[in-house]
Amino acid sequence: MTPNPAQAMNESKSSPWPLLALPACLFLAGCGAPTDESGGGGAPPVFSLAWSEYPSWSVFGVAGDTGLIDGREGSQGSVEKKWEVDIVLREASYDACITTYGANQVDAACLTNMDALGPSLSRPSTMILATSTSDGADACIVVGGIGSVQDLKGKKVFGLEKTVSEYCFVRNLELLGEKESDYQFSNMDPANAAIALQQKDPSVEAIVVWNPFVIQTLANRSDAKVLFDSTKIPEEIIDAVIVGQDSLARPGGEAFACAVIEAFYAINQRMADPSTGDATLIAIGEKFAQLDLETMQTIVKQTRFYGTPAEGKAILEEEKMTGIMSKVVRFCTDHEMIGREPVLAYDGGTAADLRFDSSYIDKIDAEAP
Repeated sequence: MTPNPAQAMNESKSSPWPLLALPACLFLAGCGAPTDESGGGGAPPVFSLAWSEYPSWSVFGVAGDTGLIDGREGSQGSVEKKWEVDIVLREASYDACITTYGANQVDAACLTNMDALGPSLSRPSTMILATSTSDGADACIVVGGIGSVQDLKGKKVFGLEKTVSEYCFVRNLELLGEKESDYQFSNMDPANAAIALQQKDPSVEAIVVWNPFVIQTLANRSDAKVLFDSTKIPEEIIDAVIVGQDSLARPGGEAFACAVIEAFYAINQRMADPSTGDATLIAIGEKFAQLDLETMQTIVKQTRFYGTPAEGKAILEEEKMTGIMSKVVRFCTDHEMIGREPVLAYDGGTAADLRFDSSYIDKIDAEAP
């Protein structure tokens, strides 16, 4: 990870304290220990997960701090011991997560549904866990006399091209009955776009950015306002954990997926518990752009977590995901982000580039808080 939060957030989310370890029995009651897949009594199989700082992905950094996942090769946290795997946590910029995953240098990565498409064309992949969805975290912010979408005609709208920012912009235009060709989306790094608007650069009147830039811009410029945001496209921008099907097929691959999922829900249960909720949210905020409790309380409303197994399973259902991904794939092909349309599959054994599979959530036998 880049130590500067702003710099780390510049990497496209396109194309995102000390606590006691939780007893595994709180989340695995009634779930038998996995069979020994390591080949018989030796060291547990090693798997790696790349994550970058974004609210629901920073959960894995907190899982490392709490001892659920140790994160170092050769050492195990409580969840790793339960599932008899050794998980290496690799924190990196978002772009690095995409590239290292696509190059088979890590077993799994925290990616959006959009950014999972490209790597899956050369590395068949499975979404084992949806962690959150943008529910206002991506927004078009305007200043001056701009009062409607039509007022954007003839003006540059700045944001990072071929990312969820452009997706949010284009989808909102579609919903409003507007033609994308009538508008100009101009490429600019989201941090630079936010700074330019905050510093009243006269050439920048409209931007599309994600958090923390949305919150920071609205706080730092009193006349800035949200023209539209991702609340209009619920559950189309999904943050997730993607695992290579090659890794899932390895000895211990299934246990690795289950351990990652269990750790995620364990931290979410701490967030839902009034006695540990604030401390957990502060810890996530420290991982994500060094944000305080009050800001994080807003952040998690705009980046809505799929915090229970029931929520996680619901979003991965074929009927829902088919509708979502048809829009995402169309956008990515229209904007030449992928070379061909990927083959998608749901839960079953059909050969596919990208599979959406809730069966690993079932295997942890977790109870919703």
